[in-house]
Amino acid sequence: MGSEKQPVNILIILDGWGINTSEKGNAVAAANTPFLDLLLADFPSTTLKCCGEAVGLPDGTMGNSEVGHMNIGAGRIVAQDFVRINTAIKDNTFFSTPALVSVMDKVKQTSKSLHLLGLLSDGGVHSHINHLFALIKMAKDRGITKVYIHPIMDGRDTSPTSGIGFLKQLDEKIQDIGTGKVATMTGRFWAMDRDTRWERIQKAYELYTQGKGVDASNQTPVQTIQAAYDRKETDEFIKPVCFCPGNEGNIEQGDGVIFFNFRADRAKEITRAFTKKNFDGFKRTATPTLSDFVCMTQYDAHFDLPAAFGPQHLDKIFGQILSEHKIPQLRIAETEKYAHVTYFFNGGDEAVFDGEERILIPSPRDVATYDQKPEMSAVKVADKACEQISSGKFQFVVLNFANMDMVGHTGIFDAAVKACETVDSCVKKVVEAIWKTGGTAFITADHGNSEQMLAQDGSPHTAHTLNPVRFIVAAKPAPVITLLDGKLGDIAPTILKVLGIDRPLEMTGQCLIR
Repeated sequence: MGSEKQPVNILIILDGWGINTSEKGNAVAAANTPFLDLLLADFPSTTLKCCGEAVGLPDGTMGNSEVGHMNIGAGRIVAQDFVRINTAIKDNTFFSTPALVSVMDKVKQTSKSLHLLGLLSDGGVHSHINHLFALIKMAKDRGITKVYIHPIMDGRDTSPTSGIGFLKQLDEKIQDIGTGKVATMTGRFWAMDRDTRWERIQKAYELYTQGKGVDASNQTPVQTIQAAYDRKETDEFIKPVCFCPGNEGNIEQGDGVIFFNFRADRAKEITRAFTKKNFDGFKRTATPTLSDFVCMTQYDAHFDLPAAFGPQHLDKIFGQILSEHKIPQLRIAETEKYAHVTYFFNGGDEAVFDGEERILIPSPRDVATYDQKPEMSAVKVADKACEQISSGKFQFVVLNFANMDMVGHTGIFDAAVKACETVDSCVKKVVEAIWKTGGTAFITADHGNSEQMLAQDGSPHTAHTLNPVRFIVAAKPAPVITLLDGKLGDIAPTILKVLGIDRPLEMTGQCLIR
């Protein structure tokens, strides 16, 4: 072959690009997207399920980026941690989980406090309120008297003012079980950053360790959050609040912490602040040595922390198959979705395959929310991808455009429209670069978001949706194929078929080419 360049193929994941037949509150429909329209008109396409049991979640549960990328990369339905934990609670094995038993027994023996930290939500994306309830029950059953709860408010995977309802449920459950006290409250904006905005994490850390925050010791959590709503402060952005007088409820020397979020990406930073000896994100004024810091799942293999539910190992996944066939591959995204095209796409494993390279384009740091900059870093991602495609260095690229999801989460319709239009022009640039090499572009999404920006009551809809997503196979000339409807786990087997590679038995997804 000499120096002749190979065709470059690409999988483009348009985060938050769902299908909605209604045009009301539909930023995808309102946007001017001539290139995506052309792809749908001129090339084979189909629809894929991306929520519930089709992606290893409970029936009726919306999909998310972590789950979506894991299913796409694995080429099969992957039983999610959410389901594993639910099953353990149902069959009572949850209550004998070694990591949970250990931390509870330690604090009981030393008369220290147990702290339950996590996202108070029924979104099922990062956590679930029922898992917190199970932990409170377990603490009561094991005779722990000092149980402090540190709810992080959602408003992103749930509606922006749904938190008051979750706090009411929590209060009822505390009364019913007979143990537990809400010690602090803050929004996920502060406690669940994933882009090294340490000034936010510092606020949450100082709330948890020193009680630094608005003093609400004379109010209930429900009264406090209602006051926040009255001043237009929604769940995600609730400023740090402390409900306990003095040092009560602070996370102190010898205490035990259970972080009940099961999704890793937004749990890592606050975990680092609590557990890393050589932490340098900000200056910590309090550094309590804890009896244990238990993660609900393994947030990072390098953390060396106990996890209630260890990682699953997925074999013969898409990136691995490319590597085994000596196909050099590139993963590229901006910060907000970089973990998704790498860690999650590789089955929740930090390891990099032979022949796999990664490029991280920084997400904008000069705005608090992405409605203020709906283009995010998409143009930079597209330009860098085009440069790498034309270099001839890679034969397969996995790329994510974050805009339709991240801007959709803000609930700002006009910004979401702009996000869709930015992505359209960027996809055009990248796909045309692929066609120049004689390659094929596979375009899909991991879940919906921007296609449904209004809730039924007319308020902003900021969460993901239950809508299906598209899958397009675009090459020049247009492939003469018919695609079946399917699920995200069918994408990898379909791409392998186009590449002329046999699907491994472990990859139980189906090829969508009829």
